[in-house]
Amino acid sequence: MTASATPVNETSQVAKAHELALVKKAMSGAHRSAKSKARDQYRHPAETLAFFGFRPDMTVVEITPGGGWYTEILAPALKGTGKLYGAHYPDTGEDNYYTRSRRNLEKKLASDMVFNEVELTDFDPKAGSDLAPAGTADLVLTFRNLHNWGEAGMAQVFKDAYKALKKGGVLGVVEHRMPASQPWQENQKSGYVPQALAVKYAQAAGFTLAATSEINANPKDTATHPKGVWTLPPSLALGEQDKAKYLAIGESDRMTLKFVK
Repeated sequence: MTASATPVNETSQVAKAHELALVKKAMSGAHRSAKSKARDQYRHPAETLAFFGFRPDMTVVEITPGGGWYTEILAPALKGTGKLYGAHYPDTGEDNYYTRSRRNLEKKLASDMVFNEVELTDFDPKAGSDLAPAGTADLVLTFRNLHNWGEAGMAQVFKDAYKALKKGGVLGVVEHRMPASQPWQENQKSGYVPQALAVKYAQAAGFTLAATSEINANPKDTATHPKGVWTLPPSLALGEQDKAKYLAIGESDRMTLKFVK
């Protein structure tokens, strides 16, 4: 009597469960601070990465990791089986935001062995950048960055992502979402970006919009705040003024977009 083969869908479910377990393990790691973990309820990393099709054997690019919030999850989940590139602003040697950000990230990566396989590349939204060796990435991710780049930067970065990805590779975008009723030209400094604009520039770079998700949606966020998105947590730009009100709203309403090369 011969053993029957495991059904494909059952094998897929087992694989997805394993991948989710790795992400959850990374999320619960001692290398993450209580402050970082407190934001999981707003940023939904396990669900977001699953939506983008993350696997631990992938080559992944994270564009401008910033303080490394998502890097803390991606690095251990990929360690030993995949590859993580952090495409970050270069150290120009000048005393500016970009250099300080790069140096702070490098310091963080050197602080724990969980990050020792992460490779940093130089990123500039105003010029073409090699986010990773061309055609090698399975997944390129950007979290809450589009508003910093402007339209020209958005167009360029999506082109760079397309170049870095393999055919069939995925570009995952999470960004503060500007309501369609708000005029973009009048609110460009609010930190919010129209979803249609993000789709427009991704498609212009050659991508196909494969799916959207409301995983990171927040219907309480009207996107009409005195200091833009930074009025909300975690920034709370107004300090103690109406703090309870903005804490009750929570973090911003965000689009979650999956594009395919």
